[in-house]
Amino acid sequence: MGKIKVIVGLAVLALILSTVWQIAACELANFELKDEMKDVASLNGARIGLLAQQSDDDLRATVIHSAAKHDIDLRPEQILVRRSGSEENPKVYLVAKYQARVWMPGIYLIFHYTATSGR
Repeated sequence: MGKIKVIVGLAVLALILSTVWQIAACELANFELKDEMKDVASLNGARIGLLAQQSDDDLRATVIHSAAKHDIDLRPEQILVRRSGSEENPKVYLVAKYQARVWMPGIYLIFHYTATSGR
């Protein structure tokens, strides 16, 4: 009877650790996506004249590419691009809403994320 308790206890511990690991990976990916979105929204290349101003579709494609590096599946309709400021000093605000699934035996946990470039 004692061996069964140990085996069951280890199985439960493995399940908990696996779930925590997956959730931590999702949180880290979301944090890294936010950081990259801030870089994209800063428009540093366009501000100093090295790059042309990017269109909304170009910004969405850049965010999708960044998200894919972190195994986040985004579609263009999940990304909001909001522009403000003047032509000399443009400001861009990006928002990406998506879901991440964490697998547990028999069920999937769905986490909703909103990554923003900040203001």
